[in-house]
Amino acid sequence: MQSTIERLPRDGSICLIDGDSLLYYEMDKTTLEEAIAGLDQRLAHMLQQCNTSKYAGFLTKGKCFRYKVDTTYKGNRKRKTNRPIIFPALEEYLMQNWGFTYMPELEADDLVSYYSFNMSTKTIICSPDKDVLKQCTGMHYNYRTAEFMHTSPEEALKFLWVQVLMGDSTDNIQGLKGVGIKTAENWLKERTKDFEGFALKKYVEHYGMTEGIFKFQQAFRLVYLLKTDADVKRELGDDFVIPELQVYSTEPSNPDDEW
Repeated sequence: MQSTIERLPRDGSICLIDGDSLLYYEMDKTTLEEAIAGLDQRLAHMLQQCNTSKYAGFLTKGKCFRYKVDTTYKGNRKRKTNRPIIFPALEEYLMQNWGFTYMPELEADDLVSYYSFNMSTKTIICSPDKDVLKQCTGMHYNYRTAEFMHTSPEEALKFLWVQVLMGDSTDNIQGLKGVGIKTAENWLKERTKDFEGFALKKYVEHYGMTEGIFKFQQAFRLVYLLKTDADVKRELGDDFVIPELQVYSTEPSNPDDEW
C-alpha cells in the first residue's frame, strides 16, 4: 500500500539508489552541463525527501546473466546505439562524482535487492522500477513520482509469483500464454503458501511436463531479483562474490563510521 508520508524522519537510514532510470530522465537534455545539473538536483532532492545524507548508488553496465538464461531477454527494447552521445558521460559522472558502482553480469536491480536484503542498517530503496518497488521488502522512495511506499514480505513474495505466472512484457519475459496480471492475482489471492508448487503445476498444465518445467525455471530466473549469496552462486558460480557495501555521504566524513 502506498504511504502518504511526505518526508521521512531522520534516523540514519541509507538510500540504496537504482540509478539506471536517472540517466534516462536526463539524457535528452540539450547540453551535458544541463544533464549533469539535472542529476545533481534529482539526487539532492531524493536525499532531502528521505531525510538522510547517506547513500549508495548502482548502475547496470553490459549484459547481465539473464541474457544467458534467455537470449531474447529485453529483446523488445531499443538498441543501445540509439542512446544520446552524452549517455556514457553521465554514467561516468555518477561513478566519479557520486560514487555509483556496478558489477559485471548483474543489474542495478539485483544490487539494490541484495544489499537491502543483507544489511542490518535501515535502508530506503530508491527506484521507480516496479520490480524493485514490489519485489523488495521494506521502505521505498519512487523518485519518478516522489512518493513513498512500504512493501511487506508477504506482498513481495506474492508479486514474485504473479510475475512468474504472467511474465513481463517490458523485459520480453514470456509467462503462461493468455495469463495477465488479473488472472495471476486471482489465482494467488487466497493462497498463503506453496506458491512455487502452484506455479509449476500451472506451467505443466499449459506446456506439458518437460517444456513446462523448463519454461517455469526460465521465467523464475528471469524475474527473480537476487537476494542471497546462494542466489548469486546459483547464477554466477561459486567464485563470484559481491563485496561489502561502500556507503557515501553528502556530509563531511566521519572516520569512525562503519557499515
